[in-house]
Amino acid sequence: MENWHRVASSSDLADGEALAVDLGGTPLALYRIDGRIYAISDVCTHEYAVLSQGFIEAGTIECPLHAAQFDIPTGRCLSGPAMEDLRTYEVRQDGNDVYVRQAE
Repeated sequence: MENWHRVASSSDLADGEALAVDLGGTPLALYRIDGRIYAISDVCTHEYAVLSQGFIEAGTIECPLHAAQFDIPTGRCLSGPAMEDLRTYEVRQDGNDVYVRQAE
């Protein structure tokens, strides 16, 4: 069974910026790119680093610790030292509320 959880208000998230949120103890980062909101794991797959504190450019997030890069919409690892993709989460909006689906 899958559940939707409210994690933020869309007004809290500016285009091209990240917002760190918590999904039942799992750290996620929300990103608004060209008006669409994406949710990915907020922890780099290389070493523990908070990706929402990284550098966003052209739909990618660069890890602030060792500069690994990931595609925000897909979570795909684009450059090392990380080798593993990030987990992505389905997002929906209902008015100003942002929901993320968590599979159980």
